[in-house]
Amino acid sequence: MQNNELLNYQPFLKEILSKIQMARYEMLKTVSKETVKLYWEIGKSVSEKVKSEKWGKSIVEHLSKDLQTEHPGIRGFSARNIWNMKNFYEFYAQNEKLQPLVAEIGWTQNCLILEKCKDSLHIEYYLRKTK
Repeated sequence: MQNNELLNYQPFLKEILSKIQMARYEMLKTVSKETVKLYWEIGKSVSEKVKSEKWGKSIVEHLSKDLQTEHPGIRGFSARNIWNMKNFYEFYAQNEKLQPLVAEIGWTQNCLILEKCKDSLHIEYYLRKTK
Protein backbone atom coordinates (compact mmCIF):
# COMPACT_ATOMS: atom_id res chain seq x y z
CA MET A 1 0.00 0.00 0.00
CA GLN A 2 1.18 3.47 -0.80
CA ASN A 3 1.25 6.26 1.81
CA ASN A 4 -1.80 8.00 0.37
CA GLU A 5 -3.80 4.76 0.37
CA LEU A 6 -2.64 3.98 3.90
CA LEU A 7 -3.83 7.39 5.14
CA ASN A 8 -7.31 6.73 3.75
CA TYR A 9 -7.30 3.13 4.91
CA GLN A 10 -6.82 3.70 8.66
CA PRO A 11 -10.04 5.75 9.16
CA PHE A 12 -11.89 3.22 7.01
CA LEU A 13 -10.62 0.34 9.15
CA LYS A 14 -11.63 2.15 12.36
CA GLU A 15 -15.11 2.73 10.94
CA ILE A 16 -15.55 -0.95 10.06
CA LEU A 17 -14.23 -2.07 13.45
CA SER A 18 -16.65 0.31 15.15
CA LYS A 19 -19.57 -1.12 13.17
CA ILE A 20 -18.57 -4.65 14.13
CA GLN A 21 -18.31 -3.68 17.77
CA MET A 22 -21.74 -1.99 17.75
CA ALA A 23 -23.35 -4.96 15.99
CA ARG A 24 -21.85 -7.39 18.50
CA TYR A 25 -23.08 -5.24 21.38
CA GLU A 26 -26.60 -5.14 19.91
CA MET A 27 -26.55 -8.92 19.39
CA LEU A 28 -25.54 -9.48 23.01
CA LYS A 29 -28.33 -7.18 24.20
CA THR A 30 -30.84 -9.11 22.09
CA VAL A 31 -29.63 -12.47 23.40
CA SER A 32 -29.76 -11.15 26.96
CA LYS A 33 -33.33 -9.87 26.55
CA GLU A 34 -34.45 -13.14 24.99
CA THR A 35 -32.80 -15.12 27.80
CA VAL A 36 -34.61 -13.08 30.44
CA LYS A 37 -37.86 -13.50 28.51
CA LEU A 38 -37.36 -17.27 28.27
CA TYR A 39 -36.52 -17.54 31.97
CA TRP A 40 -39.63 -15.47 32.79
CA GLU A 41 -41.76 -17.97 30.87
CA ILE A 42 -40.08 -20.99 32.48
CA GLY A 43 -40.46 -19.37 35.91
CA LYS A 44 -44.13 -18.74 35.24
CA SER A 45 -44.72 -22.34 34.15
CA VAL A 46 -42.86 -23.77 37.14
CA SER A 47 -44.66 -21.39 39.53
CA GLU A 48 -48.04 -22.47 38.19
CA LYS A 49 -47.12 -26.17 38.48
CA VAL A 50 -45.81 -25.73 42.01
CA LYS A 51 -49.13 -24.15 42.98
CA SER A 52 -51.51 -26.42 41.06
CA GLU A 53 -49.66 -29.74 41.22
CA LYS A 54 -47.74 -29.16 44.46
CA TRP A 55 -44.45 -29.73 42.66
CA GLY A 56 -41.38 -29.68 44.83
CA LYS A 57 -37.65 -30.18 44.85
CA SER A 58 -37.56 -33.63 43.22
CA ILE A 59 -39.67 -32.63 40.20
CA VAL A 60 -37.58 -29.51 39.59
CA GLU A 61 -34.39 -31.56 39.83
CA HIS A 62 -35.87 -34.04 37.34
CA LEU A 63 -36.86 -31.17 35.01
CA SER A 64 -33.34 -29.78 35.29
CA LYS A 65 -31.76 -33.10 34.32
CA ASP A 66 -34.15 -33.56 31.39
CA LEU A 67 -33.50 -30.05 30.07
CA GLN A 68 -29.75 -30.53 30.35
CA THR A 69 -30.01 -33.89 28.57
CA GLU A 70 -32.12 -32.41 25.80
CA HIS A 71 -29.81 -29.40 25.43
CA PRO A 72 -26.28 -30.56 26.25
CA GLY A 73 -23.73 -27.81 26.56
CA ILE A 74 -26.32 -25.10 27.17
CA ARG A 75 -25.94 -23.66 30.63
CA GLY A 76 -28.72 -22.20 32.73
CA PHE A 77 -30.95 -25.18 33.43
CA SER A 78 -29.65 -26.22 36.84
CA ALA A 79 -32.25 -26.91 39.51
CA ARG A 80 -31.06 -23.85 41.41
CA ASN A 81 -31.48 -21.63 38.35
CA ILE A 82 -34.96 -23.02 37.70
CA TRP A 83 -35.90 -22.04 41.28
CA ASN A 84 -34.38 -18.61 40.54
CA MET A 85 -36.62 -18.39 37.47
CA LYS A 86 -39.67 -19.19 39.59
CA ASN A 87 -38.75 -16.60 42.23
CA PHE A 88 -37.95 -14.05 39.53
CA TYR A 89 -41.34 -14.53 37.90
CA GLU A 90 -43.27 -14.46 41.18
CA PHE A 91 -41.61 -11.27 42.41
CA TYR A 92 -41.91 -9.28 39.18
CA ALA A 93 -45.36 -10.58 38.24
CA GLN A 94 -46.60 -8.67 41.29
CA ASN A 95 -44.70 -5.51 40.40
CA GLU A 96 -45.64 -4.24 36.95
CA LYS A 97 -43.66 -1.03 37.44
CA LEU A 98 -40.38 -2.96 37.56
CA GLN A 99 -41.14 -5.50 34.82
CA PRO A 100 -39.83 -3.37 31.92
CA LEU A 101 -36.53 -2.79 33.74
CA VAL A 102 -35.65 -6.46 34.15
CA ALA A 103 -35.42 -7.00 30.39
CA GLU A 104 -32.82 -4.24 30.17
CA ILE A 105 -30.18 -6.10 32.16
CA GLY A 106 -28.73 -9.59 32.10
CA TRP A 107 -29.97 -12.64 33.95
CA THR A 108 -27.05 -12.78 36.39
CA GLN A 109 -27.53 -9.15 37.37
CA ASN A 110 -31.25 -9.75 37.88
CA CYS A 111 -30.54 -12.71 40.16
CA LEU A 112 -28.00 -10.77 42.21
CA ILE A 113 -30.35 -7.84 42.68
CA LEU A 114 -33.22 -10.08 43.78
CA GLU A 115 -30.93 -12.03 46.09
CA LYS A 116 -29.37 -8.99 47.78
CA CYS A 117 -32.33 -6.57 47.91
CA LYS A 118 -35.47 -7.27 49.86
CA ASP A 119 -37.70 -4.32 49.06
CA SER A 120 -38.99 -2.84 45.81
CA LEU A 121 -37.31 0.55 46.28
CA HIS A 122 -33.84 -0.95 46.54
CA ILE A 123 -34.54 -3.30 43.67
CA GLU A 124 -35.72 -0.44 41.46
CA TYR A 125 -32.66 1.61 42.36
CA TYR A 126 -30.24 -1.17 41.42
CA LEU A 127 -32.15 -2.11 38.28
CA ARG A 128 -31.89 1.47 37.07
CA LYS A 129 -28.23 1.80 38.04
CA THR A 130 -27.31 -1.48 36.40
CA LYS A 131 -29.10 -0.54 33.19
